[in-house]
Amino acid sequence: MTSEPGRPGRVTYVLFDVDGTLIDAVSNQRRVWATWAERYGLDAEEVYRVALQTRPMETFAQVAADQDPYECLATLHELEDEDVRSGVYAAFDGASELLHGLPPGSWALVTSNYEHRVRGRFLRTGLPVPDVIVDAAAVEEGKPSPVPYLRAAARLGAEPGDCLVIEDAPSGVRSGLRAGMTVWGVNAAVAVEGVHRHFAGLHEAVPHILAFTSGPHGNAAA
Repeated sequence: MTSEPGRPGRVTYVLFDVDGTLIDAVSNQRRVWATWAERYGLDAEEVYRVALQTRPMETFAQVAADQDPYECLATLHELEDEDVRSGVYAAFDGASELLHGLPPGSWALVTSNYEHRVRGRFLRTGLPVPDVIVDAAAVEEGKPSPVPYLRAAARLGAEPGDCLVIEDAPSGVRSGLRAGMTVWGVNAAVAVEGVHRHFAGLHEAVPHILAFTSGPHGNAAA
């Protein structure tokens, strides 16, 4: 873990990743990719291993180079939309308490997924939806580029130094750090390289996030 930025003042905005951070979608993602792989006669475990590390078009280039990537993407989108309608979803413990505890206009979602799916999942899990959602369609460069988080800050009217990013994945952590924001990691047994604080579970982070966003900017390590 690294030291938190020493910028004086208060961190007043929180930017959340969605899948793996607020919503437990691992089994859903694995099931969608397994069905996708089956349609193309591919090994599901290998496809999922690649998909965890790359964006869909890059995944297709690696595992199905002989297929039309746009057809592959259309199939994936079809499966993902069906999963939003019929899959079983669960919010991580503490997510509802946390999001309901933040003032309106003080937080946003920054996701590599699409807004309509995020809204569908939040509806299924009872989580409140913020005014600002930066999704895959909102930016040309996805995580680990800083662009998604910078776009969210701009839409909130916030300076990067006033933003706290909550992430679970290395690419998202790098995105937040490159944007010049404070980054805390959650839902991982081991801290992702670069995070300023680490919590094994989101529920452990809830009181710290609420305190950090309502009180003086702190530099204490976890």
